Amino acid sequence: MRILLIYCHPVPESYAAALRDAALQGLHAAGHTVEMRDLYAEGFDPVLSPQERRGYYDPETGSDATAPHVAALRRADALVLVYPTWWFGMPAMLKGWIDRVWRPGIAFQLGGPGVLQPRLTNIRRITVVTTYGSPRWLLWLVGWPDWRLVRRGIRPLCAPRCRLDWLALTNMDACTADARARFLAKVRRRLAAQG
Repeated sequence: MRILLIYCHPVPESYAAALRDAALQGLHAAGHTVEMRDLYAEGFDPVLSPQERRGYYDPETGSDATAPHVAALRRADALVLVYPTWWFGMPAMLKGWIDRVWRPGIAFQLGGPGVLQPRLTNIRRITVVTTYGSPRWLLWLVGWPDWRLVRRGIRPLCAPRCRLDWLALTNMDACTADARARFLAKVRRRLAAQG
């Protein structure tokens, strides 16, 4: 299976980097072909320019800077997102990647007022690996915004019955080193089991 792994964290020695490495180890152990994009390391510009916004609905006016990301999405059978959750959502860099790459003509086609036709039907599985500083009950209280975005916004643009796996370490700000190590092992194990 061809996997596109999108990694988003600015600090190379972060726990998110350890999660990325655990995900890669699991995916390689399962024999998958992995293409990784490190948004911060490659200096991805998350800003949707005025020109891009004006041509947003015209697939011919896409940015040359996003073309490699679009090609990677189109090659992938599955998508893995590894990021920390800040302020109950994705880092701005990752949200900007979605804004700029998951455009009409790429991720979806408008089929009439309020009707989106999926265009990334090659993606049959999405896995999110993330951390939350908050406890689980608070995430439910605020409506779990990043989960909603992926489940209700991104997943419907993929293959019918696209599977969504959510691996989250909650209460990160108070968890022990042992809890973090167990979560790394869980990520490795779960991604190694993906078929």
